[in-house]
Amino acid sequence: MLSRLNLAVRPCIYMCRCVHTKEKGKPLMLSPRTNKGMAFTLEERQILGLHGLLPPKIESQDIQAMRFKKNLEKIPDPLAKYVYVMGMQERNEKLFYRVLLDNIEELLPIVYTPTVGLACLQYGHIFRRPKGVFISIMDKGHVRSILDNWPDADVKAVVVTDGERILGLGDLGVYGMGIPVGKLCLYTTCAGIDPRSCLPVCIDVGTDNETLLKDPFYMGLYQKRDRSHRYDELIDEFMEAITDKYGRNTLIQFEDFGNHNAFRFLRKYRDKYCTFNDDIQGTASVALAGLLSAQRVINKPITENRYLFLGAGEAALGIADLIVMAMKSVGMPEEEAQRKIWMFDKYGLLCEGRSEPIESHQAAYVHPAPDQITKTFLDAVNLVRPTAIIGVAGAGRLFTKEVISAMGHINDRPIIFALSNPTAKAECTAEDAYTLTEGRCLFASGSPFSPVTLPDGRVFQPGQGNNAYIFPGVALAVMLVEARNISSQVFLEAAEALAEQVTSDELAQGCLYPPLSNIRKVSISIAVKVAEFLYSNGMAFEYPEPKFKEEYFLSKVWKTDYESFLPDVYDWPESVTKLPNL
Repeated sequence: MLSRLNLAVRPCIYMCRCVHTKEKGKPLMLSPRTNKGMAFTLEERQILGLHGLLPPKIESQDIQAMRFKKNLEKIPDPLAKYVYVMGMQERNEKLFYRVLLDNIEELLPIVYTPTVGLACLQYGHIFRRPKGVFISIMDKGHVRSILDNWPDADVKAVVVTDGERILGLGDLGVYGMGIPVGKLCLYTTCAGIDPRSCLPVCIDVGTDNETLLKDPFYMGLYQKRDRSHRYDELIDEFMEAITDKYGRNTLIQFEDFGNHNAFRFLRKYRDKYCTFNDDIQGTASVALAGLLSAQRVINKPITENRYLFLGAGEAALGIADLIVMAMKSVGMPEEEAQRKIWMFDKYGLLCEGRSEPIESHQAAYVHPAPDQITKTFLDAVNLVRPTAIIGVAGAGRLFTKEVISAMGHINDRPIIFALSNPTAKAECTAEDAYTLTEGRCLFASGSPFSPVTLPDGRVFQPGQGNNAYIFPGVALAVMLVEARNISSQVFLEAAEALAEQVTSDELAQGCLYPPLSNIRKVSISIAVKVAEFLYSNGMAFEYPEPKFKEEYFLSKVWKTDYESFLPDVYDWPESVTKLPNL
């Protein structure tokens, strides 16, 4: 074969130092990390045992991306699109991320909310190839040996779930693995983090979902959730095993744990490990960024707003705590800031003396019982007269026409955030919010909505308060400066950095967030501001401190361009390196 080597190889012999691979032949094409499909050059095909295993045409990645996109456009069903797109990740990693980054506005709703929710519901039915590490309660005492089976040794970021509270869909057990996989896709797409440094993990301790326990395709333990001390011991063992194997500064992101465990683990681990909870802190940061953008429109600081939450779980409390931190940063006392925030859960307003339970982490937002009876959220709106309502209950369309109309009557520019995911769980639609307030509201949602055109011809582009704006940039900064802890202040810095990216023209169109097409630039900007905070507060361990942080982060970005797998000249046989001059 070498005797028939195309003469075009000669320049490569003397000019190119290339990426090495131990694989040859068909195994090279079967690995998503090394597969380039028909983009393998003639020289690579001949040297690496691929000649004849591919059609003779040599394609560019541009052509491959065009084919991928064209085939995707033929698929009408979102779940089928998800299967097709994630199937490409299993076959050709570089091409997958190239297409995802080039078409982020279109494909983010497929690989992330809302379609990832459908994928989790059907996880056992659409299963193709396992991704990540599955650790069950039966593995207690052996977590480290399971991690040793993961092939990538240089893991820097872990996203973990126990599947108890997947989006607004409830307990999906091991089917929740779709969330860590999706989140880490966004680590790479939005912030350019090397996928080889990312590890998705699902902790399986059973499920209380009766439907899944009767599902023959369910892939987890057929048992009720273990809520005993064994569960805590397993999580402790997991945290210790991760940092023991990968290092003290390994980032561990918690996703979709039940409310009680989410707050418990955040308090328990935040000072001991490099960890954060995206449902609490990431959601808070992106919501605060939307409020900071809104204050530029209404010329009213966040200290002058009154906030009413629909929901009092981890998302609501995370947002409320960060709003309080933001108000404290401009001089307002903490207790005064807390008095501006009300919460309404399935039992009604959080008020003193109510018979229903109030968790300890909700105590800061419990108000004296009002004289007026508030049975419904509309009653609460009329009582509190908020300037902003924020929906994070995952209970569906509870921002009714009456509620939205009341907000429009109370405020010249009402703030309406319907942040629950997926789309079916959103508190209202963008169309209702804009129409019922005659275009005066400042609206954001957790899942995407199409632009809204009012009868007078005005067009509004709804902003999506998507956590993808926050956690990839935060992760990039934390990983590259080797922080060992993540303070809540980090998420205030990230929120301010995100709000700064919104232009005046975008605000005029009703959008409180920058376009998703700029997500890589936004993530880098957030990473720079977070890194500056970490260095200035002695929380960074990578020295010397980069002087030009943006250039530094850009230099570390993982590239989607194909690499050459031709052996280095010094590894080639002498018969190849000494080809005769012709």
